[in-house]
Amino acid sequence: MLLGKKKNIVGLDIGSSAVKLVELKGGRGGRFTLVHAGLAPLSPEAIVEGTIMDSSLVVEVAGRLVRERGVRNANFGVSLAGMNVAIRKIQVPAMSEAELAESIQWEAEQYLPFDVNDANLDYVILETGAESMTVLVVAAKKERVADYTSIVTQLGKTPVLVDLDVFAVQNAYEYNYGLPEDRVVALVNVGAYLTNLNILAHGQSLFWRDIVFGGNNFTEAIQRELHVTREQAEAIKTGERVGDVSPQTVYGILNAVAQDFAEELKRTFDFFYTTSAHDRVEEIVLSGGSAQLLNLDQVLKDRFSVPVEIMNPFKEITYSEAEFPPEWLNRHAPAMAVAVGMALRTVGD
Repeated sequence: MLLGKKKNIVGLDIGSSAVKLVELKGGRGGRFTLVHAGLAPLSPEAIVEGTIMDSSLVVEVAGRLVRERGVRNANFGVSLAGMNVAIRKIQVPAMSEAELAESIQWEAEQYLPFDVNDANLDYVILETGAESMTVLVVAAKKERVADYTSIVTQLGKTPVLVDLDVFAVQNAYEYNYGLPEDRVVALVNVGAYLTNLNILAHGQSLFWRDIVFGGNNFTEAIQRELHVTREQAEAIKTGERVGDVSPQTVYGILNAVAQDFAEELKRTFDFFYTTSAHDRVEEIVLSGGSAQLLNLDQVLKDRFSVPVEIMNPFKEITYSEAEFPPEWLNRHAPAMAVAVGMALRTVGD
């Protein structure tokens, strides 16, 4: 019997400040080629704290992106993060896979921060022993899953994948850089509202956390200190000159918020150290729309005394420079990590 060709997925990352889209095409030797990539800003009122407040606006922005890029593929993936999802590593009595499938909802219920009946569950067995087994459980509120998959449906496309931001970023990192076998690496995906943290060691993902701190904190600090509008603050944050505001003043504001961010990250690292056999993160890899904020990488490098790299999720992906100017890709690459991670998947993964 002939095996059907695997169908690729369009990764649609619906973030708080922008919609990102990536489509890849798989080739020989597991290599991928970039087919479509795009980014469109989203009004801050459209999605508030991870909740879609204006679905018609999100559909309008995403639909324009799909049309402009000429995306014909019907298979789309979306990704979730924040208080609406939970990742837990749990211990259960040793049992068969069939028995686990029947009992996983009851087994996971005591570990979830929300009602298990209101959530979609998925799981994978990590280790099996004589008496017990370790299972990774992922749960997402059904209501939030429906909100995001509904956007895809309203685009006339089919939602075939619901991922989590932390795992999508890991997928992009693993493809482009490989899994770290000899060091502890923190993948830090800095979005507008949330920062997703995934700590990897010895080829495994060990710790996950979503931190309520992101690019909005920098924007709000600029607004507060300089008495400007949000639009002006966003422009200043990205390096534009507004009025007679000096670069030194902007640098001081951004640096102060970056220090606060580093402290928040340190507290999370410290918690990881108390729950694992590791006592040091040895490398930080930044991604997300706010990863390239002025001096953020240097602040983290100084604070933790480790190498800090900004992820390029297109590093090992082939693309046409005529279709995708390197300047555009380099500017937006960190923000595309979640979308790339989804696009590396295929239907049925």
